[in-house]
Amino acid sequence: EVQLQASGGGLVHPGGSLTLSCAASGLTFAETTIGWFRQAPGKEREGVSCISNYLGTEYYLNSVKGRFTIYTDPTKSTVYLQMNNLKPDDTALYYCAASGLSLILSEIRTPARYNYWGQGTLVTVSS
Repeated sequence: EVQLQASGGGLVHPGGSLTLSCAASGLTFAETTIGWFRQAPGKEREGVSCISNYLGTEYYLNSVKGRFTIYTDPTKSTVYLQMNNLKPDDTALYYCAASGLSLILSEIRTPARYNYWGQGTLVTVSS
């Protein structure tokens, strides 16, 4: 059984930082693509940052480039999202998702390409 356990959300002031973690089990981590997605109230789910462990492909949403960094710890089958200089517009429920496929750049940000989803972790950026 594939399980994705997301954690690390919280309340932070604008300009602050958070690190989200996504621990994966039940799949071959080296062959997966892991993505972080977010959904704010009244908005569609969007890809924030994704990484293909096999291909080494990385994707970042334009609005988070230079502020967010995705990285992995293969020894723990865990993907992290370091979020710096957070803004109120970053407020959302953040989900991690996994695909058993090595997704290429043109498809890596598409939610429908991911088979497995973890529970969300809430990030609130507010003064």
